[in-house]
Amino acid sequence: MTEFSTFTNMRAGERAIDMRAKRAYKRARTVTRKTSAQGVLQDLKLSVLGKGKVDRPLAVVAILLSLLGLIFIYSASCYSAKVQTGDAFRYVKTQAVALAIGVLLSVLLSNVKAQTLKKFSPFLYLVGLALLGAVFLPVVGVESYGAKRWLNLGFFTIQPSEYAKFFMVMAISAYASQRDMSKFANVLFVLFLGGATCVLIMLEPNMSITMCVVGVIFIMLFASGAKVKHLALLVLPVIAGAVVLIVVEPYRMQRLLAFLDPWKSPLEEGYQLIQSYYALGSGGFFGVGLFASRQKYLFLPFAESDFILSVVGEETGIFGIAAIMILFFIFAKRGLKIAREASDRYSCYLALGITAVTSVQAMLNMAVVCGAIPPTGLPLPFMSAGGSSLVAYLCAVGVLEGIAKNSMPYVSLKDFSA
Repeated sequence: MTEFSTFTNMRAGERAIDMRAKRAYKRARTVTRKTSAQGVLQDLKLSVLGKGKVDRPLAVVAILLSLLGLIFIYSASCYSAKVQTGDAFRYVKTQAVALAIGVLLSVLLSNVKAQTLKKFSPFLYLVGLALLGAVFLPVVGVESYGAKRWLNLGFFTIQPSEYAKFFMVMAISAYASQRDMSKFANVLFVLFLGGATCVLIMLEPNMSITMCVVGVIFIMLFASGAKVKHLALLVLPVIAGAVVLIVVEPYRMQRLLAFLDPWKSPLEEGYQLIQSYYALGSGGFFGVGLFASRQKYLFLPFAESDFILSVVGEETGIFGIAAIMILFFIFAKRGLKIAREASDRYSCYLALGITAVTSVQAMLNMAVVCGAIPPTGLPLPFMSAGGSSLVAYLCAVGVLEGIAKNSMPYVSLKDFSA
């Protein structure tokens, strides 16, 4: 009995040990599976984080600026459009159609990889030059206010310079991404690419867009690795060229003198700048109220396009202008983020170039409106009336979103912790 009890106890002990061993084995297998699953998840996380997603803040800012543009285009143009065409919504209708087309093209371009665009960059660059040259043809070229900047395509007109500057950015990005830009010869070739675009734009003439393009070229050269001493060698000839272009054209010299003292010619060259001052001064901090602008009653020329920010300042005050500036700041910040996280050099330079075009043009327009630089015809991106400009910038946003989708965001080791 005692031996049986002892045997029974031994068997029970063995069964207990066996059960504990089995439980330990199951726990070990569970831990192993869990560890393996974590490894798979980490690998999956790496692959997922290696692919970006749509930059929603960028898209929201672009659409918001475009919608604000519709509101202020109507406010700025309702009276002049009614007087000139009998339709107070004429400019708004055109802009709304351009907005719809631009959004559609933007969505389509957001699904195109940057490497695909790279293949077409040389072709699109040549197309841009051809369009710029076509404005001088008597059949399709349209002259307005002494400048040939538009093409008549039958049902609508386009401004080729709005597209050519982005095609130029694509070509420079493609070239710089495959070359050592610390070599002066490569820098000169980029200047040749940009210079061809600038010359054709200057012949229209359109010095404001030319200034914008020149600024973008230097930004892209610096970002792509060009030496500072090489850029310094080029700055002086560019400045000298700008001075010559101003001196040789009497109307540019008159604009410069009017900028220095607009009240010397209050009814001629200084008139537009003075009216812009009146609009901004009337607005004060909070503005006179939406749709309550007085300068839009044929006092401020081009209130719906080049000087739309003056109407914004008059109706919404300094706070309204500050809000617009913040939106453009967010756009620039998101664009630079996309450039920094781009998966390859071409995408990086392309995102940087698009961001530079938008930011430089916005800053120049704001500087003109407040009298910081001489008056020149330069639309405010997304907001000024003009279908060509709006479609071009929305397409550029689509390209940025496409780069963001294939970006490589920076991640820390914390992202892969258990």
